[in-house]
Amino acid sequence: MEAPQPFESQGMRLLRHLFLDGKRIFNMQDVVQAATLEKIPHNQLRKILSNLAKHGRVSRLRRGLYTTIGMIPVQSNIHPFAIATHLVQPSTISHWSALQHHGLTEQIPQIVTASTPTKVVTPSMREKEVEQLGLKHTWQIGGVSYEYINVQEKHIFGTEKIWLDEDFQVSITDKERTLLDVFIYPKMFGGMGEALGILENSLASIDIQKLVDYAVRYDKKSLAKRLGWALEYFGVPAKQLEPLLKVPINYYCPLDASAPAIGPCDKKWMIQNNLIKVDNK
Repeated sequence: MEAPQPFESQGMRLLRHLFLDGKRIFNMQDVVQAATLEKIPHNQLRKILSNLAKHGRVSRLRRGLYTTIGMIPVQSNIHPFAIATHLVQPSTISHWSALQHHGLTEQIPQIVTASTPTKVVTPSMREKEVEQLGLKHTWQIGGVSYEYINVQEKHIFGTEKIWLDEDFQVSITDKERTLLDVFIYPKMFGGMGEALGILENSLASIDIQKLVDYAVRYDKKSLAKRLGWALEYFGVPAKQLEPLLKVPINYYCPLDASAPAIGPCDKKWMIQNNLIKVDNK
């Protein structure tokens, strides 16, 4: 650790320590550890942080979580993916954000999406107006919206690590798991019709076997059948789809769960095609 500069304030000593230790996003535990090494009294930390925020040296992300600002002249803004995975831990970048990152959509998401097994309580959940207007509960930070999708612990798989810059590495769903999420939550992506379009455009760039394995591992019968039907429809060889075909089911699943259960039935996949426009492809 470099020696402190003459007349350097306690707050700036604290920030320099955190910054040189690679802590561009830090919590109170990080602050306490730095203060101990800098011999700064712990009972002054709250006041020091308040003053740093007042003078634009730190930004408060949420209670007990901060980010440094302008410690070096060319310091860039912190990537939203890094903020998302620090706001709620553990969490993984997923859904729309992952879809765009992997180049599986040309749309630019207006929100950062992440998955977590943790129950998330955002500030918006305490606002009656948000509830009354039927708006999404998101975290609003620096003009960016962050949305968290709650998932079961057993469904957290198919992730990889990516570097955002020299300071931050985050977890993100891989291409195949991201595509599976499109079929798990089709409404989020504009409906089953849009999900089919995303799948068709992605086939050349994904590992079909991995996608099939993920669908089996997810262990939801209707998901396996809808995905299997769609993959066969877009020309994937039958041999690759056998694991999905073998998933036992004794009822017909509408291709689009949000639409009326009408249309022709496919006994092979136990799918009722209620998206007539698909038949006219």
